[in-house]
Amino acid sequence: MAAFDEHASAYDSWFLNNQNLLASELKLVAHFLDKDSEILSIGCGSGLFEMLLAKDYDIHIKHGIEPSTDMAKIAEKRGLLVDVSPAETSEIAPNKFDIIMFNGSVSYISDLDLCIKKAFDALKNGGKLILIDVPKESGFASLYNLASAVDSWAHPLLAHISPANPYPIELVRSANWRTSDEKIKLMQTNGFTDLQYAQTLLTHPMYANDQVQEVIEGYDRGDYVAICGYKK
Repeated sequence: MAAFDEHASAYDSWFLNNQNLLASELKLVAHFLDKDSEILSIGCGSGLFEMLLAKDYDIHIKHGIEPSTDMAKIAEKRGLLVDVSPAETSEIAPNKFDIIMFNGSVSYISDLDLCIKKAFDALKNGGKLILIDVPKESGFASLYNLASAVDSWAHPLLAHISPANPYPIELVRSANWRTSDEKIKLMQTNGFTDLQYAQTLLTHPMYANDQVQEVIEGYDRGDYVAICGYKK
C-alpha cells in the first residue's frame, strides 16, 4: 500500500509518541491470543505489536502478511517471516494456523469478505479468527472521517477536540472504517461461531493517551474493539 510505503516511519513514531494508548491497544491484542499457538498476523505492518507481544506478554508471532514493502522490511528486522502481498492475493496453506489476527488492518483491506473466507480455510479446526480495529461508530473513527473529509487535522472543525498527536493524515485518508456489526456479520456468514468481544480506549480520543486503559467485555463503547470467532 502506497501510503504505508511512504510513511512507514510515521506509523511507528505515532505509536511511540502515544505510549499509553499503545499499551492499552497491546492489552487488547493480547486478550484473545494464546501462548504456544501458531499465529498469523495479517497486515502486520512494521511488526511493532508483534515485537511488544513477545517482550511484554511472552506471545511469539512468527508469520505475517503485509502489502507494504517498507513496512515489511521493518517487520522482518524485528524477526517476522513476512509474505509481502495484499491479504486478498496471499497464498496461505489450509489448516495451518491456530490463530489468525487482523490487528488494525481491517480498515485497509478492500475485500474483507474474501480475506475472512481465506482465513477460515487457513485455520485448523477449533482455531480462531480475531479482528481488532477502530470501529466506524467510535469517537476515533468519527474524528478520522472528519479529518479525511477536510483533508487536514488543522481545520477549525477539529480544533480543541482532536488528540495532541493525531494519527498521520496520510494514513487516515486511505482507511475505510467498518462498523463492528459489519465485521460480526461477515464472520458469521463465513462460518465463525461462538463470537466473543472485548474493547478498550473507553474515553474521548483527546484523553486516550492520558493513562493506560483496561480491557472490558463487549463492543458498545470502546474505540478499539476485538471480535473473536471460532472455526468448528
